[in-house]
Amino acid sequence: MSTPRPGPVALVGGGPGPLDLLTVRAERLLREADVVVADRLGPGPEALAELCWCADVIDVGKQPGHHPVPQEQITALLLDHALAGRRVVRLKGGDPVVFGRGGEEYAACLAAGIPVEIVPGVTSAVAVPQAAGIPLTHRGTAASVHVVHGQGAPTAATLAALDDDTTTTVVLMGVGGLSRLVAAALAHGVPPSRPTAIIENGHSDRQRTTRSTLGQVVEVARTVGVRSPAVIVLGEVARHGLLLSAPMREDVLP
Repeated sequence: MSTPRPGPVALVGGGPGPLDLLTVRAERLLREADVVVADRLGPGPEALAELCWCADVIDVGKQPGHHPVPQEQITALLLDHALAGRRVVRLKGGDPVVFGRGGEEYAACLAAGIPVEIVPGVTSAVAVPQAAGIPLTHRGTAASVHVVHGQGAPTAATLAALDDDTTTTVVLMGVGGLSRLVAAALAHGVPPSRPTAIIENGHSDRQRTTRSTLGQVVEVARTVGVRSPAVIVLGEVARHGLLLSAPMREDVLP
């Protein structure tokens, strides 16, 4: 019996959640897939049931402090199904290569001789602040954007961005490390008055925005019970009422 020709793997960005924020190519690949290996964020189970009714959907979603399927097993799933001749979609929240480990999966597919492509998605670093009425850049207010994950100690580049009042700093996966980030920023000399916003569950009916300042945000977040998933925005664009009105519920706190 001959070995099947490897099936293709598509590393697809699922965007921030709503089905109509998927790209046309992402939707087509999901409809054509034999296997979908899906993260927790991005399009939910109902959307996947509509798009992937003929595919096997494998949930490999991670939650803070709980990773039931380690990355090595996720990569092995992609390779095993593709080598068996199946069309595989690796569906990620946001964009596949913005803190999504898509580069590692891409390299593994190439090493195994599996055809692979990356399909960009709308990253939550941009989409979630917009949903809360926060523009990441605005003439006369912010001219650059620094995007960082919040799971490690702040780097010199991040501290410099926070100290620059014309730069917007966006922190993904940062709720657990918020106090560490704030302490480092204040010790570096970043003004405690720097506007700060935390947007939870962006682009969903549970979206909530909490606005504060760098000096107060840790206590405010603790008081209101901020939880992941959330995007943290630090910079003058997070000032309440700067430009856009938020279409969803918002808590504005001192």
